[in-house]
Amino acid sequence: MSFQIHVHDRVADIGREAWDACASLSGDPFVSFDFLDACEASGSAVPREGWAGRHLSLADETGRVLGVMPLWLKGHSQGEYVFDHSWADAYERAGGRYYPKLLAAVPFTPVTGPRFLAHPGADAATVRQALLQGAVALTDRLGVSSLHVNFPSRDDWTAMGEAGLLQRQDMQYVWRNGGYETFDDFLSALSSSRRKTIRRERREASAGLDVRVLTGPDITEAHWDAFFAFYMDTGSRKWGRPYLTRDFFSRIGAAMADRIALIMAFRDGTPIAGALNLIGRDALYGRQWGALEEVPFLHFELCYYRAIEFAIERGLSRVEAGAQGEHKIARGYLPSPVYSAHWIADPALRAPVADYLARERRAVDAEIEVMAAELSPFRKDLG
Repeated sequence: MSFQIHVHDRVADIGREAWDACASLSGDPFVSFDFLDACEASGSAVPREGWAGRHLSLADETGRVLGVMPLWLKGHSQGEYVFDHSWADAYERAGGRYYPKLLAAVPFTPVTGPRFLAHPGADAATVRQALLQGAVALTDRLGVSSLHVNFPSRDDWTAMGEAGLLQRQDMQYVWRNGGYETFDDFLSALSSSRRKTIRRERREASAGLDVRVLTGPDITEAHWDAFFAFYMDTGSRKWGRPYLTRDFFSRIGAAMADRIALIMAFRDGTPIAGALNLIGRDALYGRQWGALEEVPFLHFELCYYRAIEFAIERGLSRVEAGAQGEHKIARGYLPSPVYSAHWIADPALRAPVADYLARERRAVDAEIEVMAAELSPFRKDLG
């Protein structure tokens, strides 16, 4: 079968029907047409912000789309959560030009998921191979320094390593559902000291507050107004300038309300803090959080404990709470590997990066093993 690769400036140019025919099988909300289109249409991931769409579609001889790939021409490394700033600095000090580069990822979203999206009627391995070859060819055609694939599945990561891409490994913290029917069931799996601590934190965090989990039509524009204020406050302190526009939240609220769990805390009817989660087929994904009032342990309550309760109620297998945060371990979120893969055109940069990544992978593996053994809050008698 012969294929054609097309490059598109926006996912809207491919269209919801063709895109979601390839993306919906995964159940991943972040690679859905609605989420990616909201990133672009809201002005959050657009060329003036350093995110120029170069999305790939793979079509057969009849023009039917068999696969798609979210791909961006990036003018910087912000909003990626896989840090290559030192590579860029070293290359540019040596006289090279690191930016622009190509990035296959979901903007501002450090969540593992498919990056080579195949139509259910096509062979997934064939689609992956064709899209990867197309992305590498586009890297060469544009004359850019590199191609990066962030937060792919382990299977895709392994296949890309076999295809010659450099493999990187990091870690995140994931809560896994041990078949619990209630939050207390989860607590019973923890050590006595951790149970006591979590109960105390939850009491102190919720004192005098009304905490609600909003989803579907219960989420209003007033809720998004409040949440955007929380997001702007946190984002301004963490990154200097938040990535997402106010319009982004309205767009996902209109198109994806049934895939959103917005956990908000109210004092006397006024919202003071919130945590945004997206609901996948078998996982809850914690994303942004913010607060306009300092309340002890409220971050843990909204981002971790309420997320666990929601996952148990929905029968979801895990909660992925995002990047960083060793403090998550004590709340039942254990270290888990995440991946990226990198095609670097210049051998003078590729060789030292390859050496660094080999050492980094060994160090990350060792760190995950030590953390899981020494910091786990779970009872030792449960294995």
